[in-house]
Amino acid sequence: MDQLLSSFRVNVPQGVFIKDPETSDLGKKIIEKGILLIHELGFDAFTFKKLGGAIGSNESSIYRYFENKHKLLLYLTSWYWAWIEYQLVMETHAINNALDKVLKAVQVVTREVENDTNYTHFNIVLLHKIMIEESSKSFLNRAVDEENELGLFISYKRVHERIKNLIQAANPSYEFPASLASSLLTGTLKQFYFKNHFPSLTSCSDQVCPGDFYIHLIHKTLA
Repeated sequence: MDQLLSSFRVNVPQGVFIKDPETSDLGKKIIEKGILLIHELGFDAFTFKKLGGAIGSNESSIYRYFENKHKLLLYLTSWYWAWIEYQLVMETHAINNALDKVLKAVQVVTREVENDTNYTHFNIVLLHKIMIEESSKSFLNRAVDEENELGLFISYKRVHERIKNLIQAANPSYEFPASLASSLLTGTLKQFYFKNHFPSLTSCSDQVCPGDFYIHLIHKTLA
C-alpha cells in the first residue's frame, strides 16, 4: 500500500485531450481560467473564444489541447474524480474495520472540498461547484456509449469500483453494492444542487450536509 500511495498520481484518460495541458504553462492557464469562466458564465454560455480572451491567446491555441468544450468538461470532471480517488486511497488505507472504512469513504465523497496546494492551477472549490452544477452534461449526450467504450469515464468508474468493493467487504451479503455506490456518487452532487436551488426537495441545509444523510443511510443499510 505504501508503494501505491507513493506512485499514485491524478491521471486523466488521454482520449479527453489532444495535448496534455499539464505539460505546458499555456495548458495550465487554459485549465485555471477555464474553471473560472465555466463557474462564472455557466457551461452553456462558455466558449473557447471567451476563454482565449481571458488567457490572452488565440482561440486556435486552445484547440491544440482540446477538440471542443465538451472534451474540456470531460477533462475537468475526470480530473475531479481522479483527485477524489487519491483522497480515498490516502484516507482509508490505514483503517482496519470494514464498516468504518466505508463510512470514511462516504465522508471523503460528500464533504465540502478545499483547495489543494499541490495543484495551484486547479481551483478545486470552484471545480466542485462545477461538478454540482454542470457535470451531468459530460455524459447526458448521444455520444455517451461511444465515449464510454473509449474509456473516457474511467476516473469515475474507478472511484465507483473502490466504493463498491468497500461496501462488499463491510457486508458481503448485501445484494446491491454497485447500485448503492453509484447512488452515493451521483446523489451527493444532486443533494448539493437541491440544497442550493430546490431546498424543498432535500433535508440538507446549511446545518445538515449531504454527508450526514449518506453516513446515516449507509450505516443503517450495512450495519
